[in-house]
Amino acid sequence: MIVLSGLVALAVALAPADTAEYPTVITLEQAMEIALSENVSVKVADLEIERSEYAKRGTYASLFPQVDGSAAYQRTIKKQVMYMDFDMGSMFGGDDADESLAGMETSSSSGGGIEVGRWNTWSAGISASMPLVNAQLWKNLQVSGQDVELSVEKARASRLEMITQVKSAFYSVLLAKEVYSVYESVYDNAVRNFNQVQMKYNAQKASELDFVRAKTSVSSAIPDLYDADNAVVLALWRLKAVMGVDLDMNLDVSGSLQDYTRQMFYDIHRHDDVALDRNATMRQIAIQAEELANAVKMQQYASLPTLSLAFSYSLNAMTNDFKFSEYKWSPYSYVGLSLAIPIFAGGRRTNAVKQARVQSRELELQRLDTERQLKISIRQQLNTMETAMNSLSAAQESVESATKAYDIASKSYDVGRSTLTDLNAAQLALTQAQLSVSQAIYSFVTAKAQLEQILGIDEEQQ
Repeated sequence: MIVLSGLVALAVALAPADTAEYPTVITLEQAMEIALSENVSVKVADLEIERSEYAKRGTYASLFPQVDGSAAYQRTIKKQVMYMDFDMGSMFGGDDADESLAGMETSSSSGGGIEVGRWNTWSAGISASMPLVNAQLWKNLQVSGQDVELSVEKARASRLEMITQVKSAFYSVLLAKEVYSVYESVYDNAVRNFNQVQMKYNAQKASELDFVRAKTSVSSAIPDLYDADNAVVLALWRLKAVMGVDLDMNLDVSGSLQDYTRQMFYDIHRHDDVALDRNATMRQIAIQAEELANAVKMQQYASLPTLSLAFSYSLNAMTNDFKFSEYKWSPYSYVGLSLAIPIFAGGRRTNAVKQARVQSRELELQRLDTERQLKISIRQQLNTMETAMNSLSAAQESVESATKAYDIASKSYDVGRSTLTDLNAAQLALTQAQLSVSQAIYSFVTAKAQLEQILGIDEEQQ
């Protein structure tokens, strides 16, 4: 894995001296390995799994005690005033009342009331709470675990889709190179025929019409050759984009479409079992169905009582100055149980349960429709593969016949027994047959890649 993913860094390190002349040639397996480490969608899917894991841990944190610290300072701007409806003097012992009230501040503006409190209030403390019985929270923990499973399955779906894209792009490069090779052969034949016609024309053994036709064949072959070359460049850009590497990287692919013909007869019989138990979309729907079932129970559990444990410890000091060393701190603490019994919420909990059930029915309908669409797609890909198999057999026979016909027409033209028109017709038939072979193989391997994605077949299973 490290060696293959390091292939990109090696190619960049060699540029521009080596890679300017010699491209980095990779296989299909290497292309997929690089894409697994460089593709953006795969990286995003992995980050989504990591995010879900953190969300799950955050939900589990609700089971542990929640501890909070606090500190506060208050400066009194205007003290509260207290009034009493009895004789203060008799309360404090008659003549000794003035001496007893000497430490109390009175407010003349408020009718002789007593000002209560001090100017500075300091407090600091710590509190903790912990759920003991909470069925809704426990069910929510299970839903969080299923969120992680859903993210993992989505990441697997991203990988399967990326692998299919890499395969399709890789096969497109091979097809473009095959087409280029065919049109290059057409151009070479046209040039060779033109040279022969030109020699005959100069020796007055060929007509001017044949000379013009041969020259036209060369001119007609040049645009096709340029288009085929441009198609190779564009296909390589698409492959590099899917892999997630620099578009300016000098890259090429190894092999040819002919390498896959040996596997076609074997692959066509591998997919008789079209079960959708590994399909990424169906797995995601199954996980979502479980989540909605738990969501219904979670809403039902919202009507059950909850029991919590609480603890608090605080220190308080009230002073009129800022001599901290002389403060007298008064502690206060408690521990207790809190029981909450839901009684009435205006039908909110009942409607939440009904809403979750409706979502479950919606998801079931989506599952049935998705399953039908996937089965149609499977049959379509299998039919495409079978059609490509039959087309390949016919195209290969056509190539053999067209090659033989072209050789005969070429030799016959050399000895003057056939016309240039016959030779061009034989060349056209050979070109079409060769392109049909490449197109049949390409149709098969791309349909096979799509089928493997639908069936959820991982690389290690192929």
